[in-house]
Amino acid sequence: MSSAEPKHWMFAGGGMALSGKTRIMGVVNVTPDSFSDGGRHADPERGAEHALALLAEGADILDVGGESSRPGATPVSAEAEIARVVPVIERIKARAPDAVISIDTTKAQVARAALAAGAVILNDISAGTLDPDMLPLAAETGAGLVLMHMRGRPADMQKEPRYADVTREVLAYLHERVQAARRAGVAPGAIVLDPGIGFGKTLEHNLTLIRDLPEMTAALPHPFLLGVSRKRWLGEITGRAVDDRLAASLAGFSACVERGAKIMRVHDVLFSCDVARIIDRIHQNTSSST
Repeated sequence: MSSAEPKHWMFAGGGMALSGKTRIMGVVNVTPDSFSDGGRHADPERGAEHALALLAEGADILDVGGESSRPGATPVSAEAEIARVVPVIERIKARAPDAVISIDTTKAQVARAALAAGAVILNDISAGTLDPDMLPLAAETGAGLVLMHMRGRPADMQKEPRYADVTREVLAYLHERVQAARRAGVAPGAIVLDPGIGFGKTLEHNLTLIRDLPEMTAALPHPFLLGVSRKRWLGEITGRAVDDRLAASLAGFSACVERGAKIMRVHDVLFSCDVARIIDRIHQNTSSST
């Protein structure tokens, strides 16, 4: 790791070191229409039990979401989303007070309720563009903030996405959203960036962004988070259904970590942690021998 690379992620409660260890964000979908688990954890108690199991498997962060962002998904109301996520977050914090929880939402009303229940990170796939109160909320509360690139909205993002140069356009968008967050008062150390693999991109766009990840991490002085787990483009390459993409997900995971991702959002925490430990150890030994 060079001295210029981000070594810490700031958020309420002290933050998280990023030096020498790939951080794992475990997915806790509490929606009835999730693409990856079909609503198996939509019940608050089952959602909390799943989250605690991910912690036991090694997750550093739990990303709780109450609105599906799969291609073609339809929006839900803030009230419905709050009713899904807050009981889960409360149950997690009651049983694991030190758990680091992220709320996956584009709505400031939902984010505020989740923060009050114990979340400390805002993971916004719209990077604050769908709700003007999101960035000021992050600044007010000191929450960590994930800014992601998405072309369009989930309902229409996969309808013939086109870019002249996907890497340059994603970089320009993320730079602009960082500036917007800074103007709103968000501390630079609280910001993490996500190029939005699978969100308004074709297979080739996704592959290009992963290949160009070193260029992106060099261009923007913030940690990068990526989510490739179980996504459709893996199925396009392998021909496998969503429930049979573990090997493909781990291959994508490895490529992202090798190219500079600091945080990975995954469904299969146990196996992802094993892969991360191996890659991190190899990098540590390489650094110590140079």
